[in-house]
Amino acid sequence: MEQNDLKKAGLKVTLPRVKILEIIESNPDWHMSAEDVYKELLNRGEDIGLATVYRVLTQFEGADILKRHQFEGGKSVFELISKGDHDHLVCIKTGSVEEFHDPIIQERIAAIAEQYDFDLTDYSLVIYGISGAARVKKK
Repeated sequence: MEQNDLKKAGLKVTLPRVKILEIIESNPDWHMSAEDVYKELLNRGEDIGLATVYRVLTQFEGADILKRHQFEGGKSVFELISKGDHDHLVCIKTGSVEEFHDPIIQERIAAIAEQYDFDLTDYSLVIYGISGAARVKKK
């Protein structure tokens, strides 16, 4: 996404918005919380406050740049909408999130919606469990 895309989304191009967008785009497979973005800004030497990060992430969500997820544990995380259809595996021990795309699941969801004469606009599939990495740490 470029600065012109921010304008097209109805957002003024500001330094905090550009810096936050750069961080999110540099970690496209990462589901980032506001705190994650803030820590990365600090690591890069940027002077942007946590309140600004929250505000910008909410603005990006409203402009359909980001999607907010609130997986179990109550912490909101954000991801780029442009990543396409996918689902999530969430480890209940570590909070890690893995994405996967399964065409068979996509087809079944579409078929179920059609079966019930339902115009599908969006859906969310989240599978909770304990990741292999969390099981290894436990031993």
